[in-house]
Amino acid sequence: MRTIITAESTIDLPQEVLDKYNIKTIPFGILFGNNLQMDKFGISKEIFEYVDKTKELPKTSAIAPEQYREFFTELKKSYDNIIHISLSSMLSSAYSNAVSVANDMEGVYVVDSRSLSTGIALLAIYASELNDKGKDASEIFKRVKEKTETLCVSFVIDKLNFLHKGGRCSALSLIGASMLKIKPQIIVENGKMVVGKKYLGSLKGVIEKYVDEMLKLHPNPRLDYAFVTRSSEMTDIVEIVKGKLRDAGFRKVYDTMAGGTISSHCGPNCLGILFMDKE
Repeated sequence: MRTIITAESTIDLPQEVLDKYNIKTIPFGILFGNNLQMDKFGISKEIFEYVDKTKELPKTSAIAPEQYREFFTELKKSYDNIIHISLSSMLSSAYSNAVSVANDMEGVYVVDSRSLSTGIALLAIYASELNDKGKDASEIFKRVKEKTETLCVSFVIDKLNFLHKGGRCSALSLIGASMLKIKPQIIVENGKMVVGKKYLGSLKGVIEKYVDEMLKLHPNPRLDYAFVTRSSEMTDIVEIVKGKLRDAGFRKVYDTMAGGTISSHCGPNCLGILFMDKE
């Protein structure tokens, strides 16, 4: 029986990687004023330009049940089973909307990733590998759900103004962080985004320290692959981070851009490393 792995656009993977692992996606919507666009890889630059111009954040919208139904129904013409890995249920209604549709369809399994961005990608790639090995859909579903507990997902945010505009940061915190040049670490924990360490210093120095500390904190990772995911170009910093991950033993390091849904919350110059711990 044929099985396909799916996710929302919040998986933050370029098309060539989606194609490599045969992962299909359905996009979130992003509303720039009255102009609705579909979330896509590389849209972050448009978001930042829009905020600079209007001083307002674009609004993001989760996928409605009828959109999932259309998406799943079309895929079921070619596949017997669908393993859909959704944005954390603690961050969006996407998971519950997908489940409400899957409950009425045979062979559609929905996993709450309890994560975001390429944390979802780690699970989707793992599911794709199991699928290639001939595992049946129910086993893939079970094992991917178990893997959510091993995800190591965190980011460093350069400035808090996007979080403030989105109502996730008080004006007082924004002023204090700006004055002290604090760059907070955001950790995805139990499906939620929580503030971790608060770093001081230049962005380059902070990110190097953050990566070193995360690798020390997780000394036994699954070394198949890791992600460096960022909202801006940051070429020099990215190369340093990729080098640190390779030195730590990761065999494949993917460099990806955050999509619109993630970038609209974290703002420019946000960077994270994402990988799995061994069980």
